[in-house]
Amino acid sequence: MSEPDVDSTSIFSQKTHLLDDTVFYSIFPDFSLNPTTSTATITAELHNLHLQILQTLAPFTTTYIFQHQPFTLTPVLSPLPHLHGRLRFGDNLEDEWFVSFLLFTVSQSFPNLSISLHDSDGQFLLIETAFHLPRWLNPNTSTNRVFIRRGRLYILPPSHFPNTPDLITALKFLSENDNNPDILRATPDAVQLNLEKKIKEYPEKARKNVHGVRIRVPVSVAWVLKHEPCLISLAVGGFYDRDVDSMKFAEKMERFLPNGKEESVVQMFVKMSKTMYAQLMQQTFRPPKCYPRMPLSSDAEAYKEAELGMKIACGFEMVYQLRKRQGGEGKGSTWEVFRENLERSGYFQGLLPGSVEYKRLVQNADEYYRNSALHSRASDILNAPVRRIDEILALPHSADDFKVHELPPSDDDSWLYYGEDELNAALQERQKEMELFDSKRKRKQKVKEEEDAGPSAYDLGEIANSMQAFVKKMSSYEGAEVPESRDTKDVDFDVDRFMKDMESVLRGQGFEDTGNDVDHGESSSSDMDFDDFEDDSDIAEPSDHEEEGGDAFMESYTDALNKELKPTTLDRSFIRANEETLKKDEGISNATEDMEEEFNPVDVDVNLVKSLLDSFSSQQGLPGPASNLLGLMGLQLPEDGKKGK
Repeated sequence: MSEPDVDSTSIFSQKTHLLDDTVFYSIFPDFSLNPTTSTATITAELHNLHLQILQTLAPFTTTYIFQHQPFTLTPVLSPLPHLHGRLRFGDNLEDEWFVSFLLFTVSQSFPNLSISLHDSDGQFLLIETAFHLPRWLNPNTSTNRVFIRRGRLYILPPSHFPNTPDLITALKFLSENDNNPDILRATPDAVQLNLEKKIKEYPEKARKNVHGVRIRVPVSVAWVLKHEPCLISLAVGGFYDRDVDSMKFAEKMERFLPNGKEESVVQMFVKMSKTMYAQLMQQTFRPPKCYPRMPLSSDAEAYKEAELGMKIACGFEMVYQLRKRQGGEGKGSTWEVFRENLERSGYFQGLLPGSVEYKRLVQNADEYYRNSALHSRASDILNAPVRRIDEILALPHSADDFKVHELPPSDDDSWLYYGEDELNAALQERQKEMELFDSKRKRKQKVKEEEDAGPSAYDLGEIANSMQAFVKKMSSYEGAEVPESRDTKDVDFDVDRFMKDMESVLRGQGFEDTGNDVDHGESSSSDMDFDDFEDDSDIAEPSDHEEEGGDAFMESYTDALNKELKPTTLDRSFIRANEETLKKDEGISNATEDMEEEFNPVDVDVNLVKSLLDSFSSQQGLPGPASNLLGLMGLQLPEDGKKGK
């Protein structure tokens, strides 16, 4: 068991540098947040929790082969009592996700715990669900906000913590708000579903990640692996991470080939992760001169087994010699060091050695140390391989110890050469997530652009069309009838026929003489009896004389109207068709410009829309004729103050 002290990569550490390819985790029990509890009580409870967690995870961790180091937990007593650990996963990302599975399992088994988890890249759980995170959450705002609790991922929202909370405040908030719906809703459902989908693949995926294979190794290597199968990770790591200095040890093979080329080679079956197997297979390495004779390459199966065994044996030699030269292994795992750490942390509360209470605390600590050592045995072995290898090789052994066992065949390794389908499936799944994220983002962006654009985002042509439909809609003596919808059918109305009828009526009532003063009130059209004009002869085809008279009337009326409006600026207030094109012709004279304006027609639709928008804007958000009219036509414009939101 590692010493209970503050780890250099603990969440409380001030160091900003994190080890590459390493996952860090901390388990904070709720009882550690109580400031009134004595140090001895908290320490005892923390050690008890440590043992319970190790026992809960033992069925998953005892058979799993980690890439570099096993899952461990270290009690940390200050500044806040908690359990801390770190694990280097290297090239095997399955180790990182297996650790995540273990921590989610712990959070489900022990509901009064809050767990922090991150790696050298940051909050990798959030990276996995990046397409479903709220927009406010990023690496700068996620500090002390992301925890695992009760089998769920909790994200503390800015509504409760506008600024980054300190760790203790965040932990207290979690312990006091387990059933707070606001906290549960702070993590999007899509994030929970994606994480649950990933975590539920374990432990089955962890078992599938193990590859069994036959190898041929020197008897000393086989003897070590028979007693400690977990040391295969050190051997593969030593071979894969070799350098020029370590390869010098492999040239002599002093520890694992004491008899040189005469050393016996035996066949055995070992298990390793698929990543380890790939690391061994994908590297070319020639056997050292002192190594026993290799089988002929024509015997592909035997040569493959011998080549794998040679690489593992060389890896063992390199790791053993390097660790032996470094020395000092095993520090922090003895009872004396463990006891000194307890004293420094205040566990004994200043009690005199030999007192009854002191003896009781020592007994509890000793019992905890012995129990935890059973669960941390693999960790001790990997931390102190030299001592354990020497113990194993000191035992009597020979090649005869490996002749009586029948070995299972090697597992199929086609996945190593034909994993394209699995890779493509993973890439396609990611591509679908990206496409879904992009489509949602584009929809939101389009809606935002429409809101920001204000009236320009509307089809102004619809306003003109709606107004034309409104004018053409049949009306009665009660007033104008507003169309119930903008999709109404056009009214069948013959404008030419109506005008001719009106001219005929006006001439029949003596209105040809425009110079006479006429009392229009006495001869309004509403008082006329149109039954007098139902005779077909009265509405027959007009004569040429009548047509000429009508045209003369309209021409004289138009001329008089233009003459009266000419001195004013009213005609300048209208927008004419192709007005911009005319303004670009810089060489045009004023006279020509006046002539062009006379023949350049007014753009009725543009003027109509402009007038309506100007009228709507002048209301300044208050009710008025423009908003009422547009509303009745089914059109609603945003207020000026909301255009930029």
